[in-house]
Amino acid sequence: MSGVKRPTEKHLMLFTGRANPELAEEIAALMGVQLTPSRLISYANSEIYVRYEESVRGSDAFVIQSHPANVNEWLMEQLIMVDALKRASAKRITVVAPCYPYARQDKKHLGREPISARLIADLFWAAGADRIMSVDLHTSQIQGFFNGPLDHLSALPVLSAHVAAKYDVSNMTVVSPDAGRVRLADNWCDTLGAPLAIIHKRHDPTIANQVKVHEVVGKVAGRTCLLVDDMIDTAGTVCQAAQALRDHGAERIIIAATHPILSGPAAERLNAFGVEEVIFTNTLPMSADIQINNMTVLSIAPLLAQAIHEIFEDGSVASLFSHGAS
Repeated sequence: MSGVKRPTEKHLMLFTGRANPELAEEIAALMGVQLTPSRLISYANSEIYVRYEESVRGSDAFVIQSHPANVNEWLMEQLIMVDALKRASAKRITVVAPCYPYARQDKKHLGREPISARLIADLFWAAGADRIMSVDLHTSQIQGFFNGPLDHLSALPVLSAHVAAKYDVSNMTVVSPDAGRVRLADNWCDTLGAPLAIIHKRHDPTIANQVKVHEVVGKVAGRTCLLVDDMIDTAGTVCQAAQALRDHGAERIIIAATHPILSGPAAERLNAFGVEEVIFTNTLPMSADIQINNMTVLSIAPLLAQAIHEIFEDGSVASLFSHGAS
């Protein structure tokens, strides 16, 4: 009939920044779609230019970008990508940030400090994002920083499946490296059916990235100890925690974390300590210069592909949410 508008068919489009295109390519392959061709250029003065080589009008757009160092460059690139989509009349824009940038700056510890994690959410919103998807936020309160939906996915099923298949969990203790990760460790305990131990430590406020380990609370002597965290940066916390476990008679030590930031001396520290295995996901790209003994990197792409599919189909992503992470 003339004059009657037909419903517009939904159209999914995937876009990737330059920080970790391999992850985006794997997601696209799992979903059976192609990444949208894009032109991304860094000019001599470091300004970034973005142009999409296909029409994005009316699309359900997913902008995939990891945020390794230099975090600010890749964050700005993603913001510009979102802005370009908004100005090109994309119908809905979802930011896929597997490792949320500035997540550790989620509160004020001292006067005159920013809450940078909130600022990041505001920037995505101002650029035109309708939704954010991330994995294992440093604290769950970040979910409340964004004005739209923020899908907080959990890498626990990916990591725990590997651990359960490889190790005897009947002799395993899950260890939180500090009080802030107890909820995360408790979720691991529920999944593996293992007991919990906690490393009690205190940060030295005068020295960045330095901690002092005090004591181990829980049974670790003669057991396989699984140290869990959401991220490993310089590896100072986990290595001191591992030393405390060794001092208390742990038989074997495994480290599992979602985000391999791995700044500065991280690889050297982990190699010097000689743990049984270090397990990460690929939410961040692994530099070829980083060589860690006994390291396993598991793909987060199937989880992200499933979540993108559910969002596009207006399905449920509840089963993929973080299990009460703090």
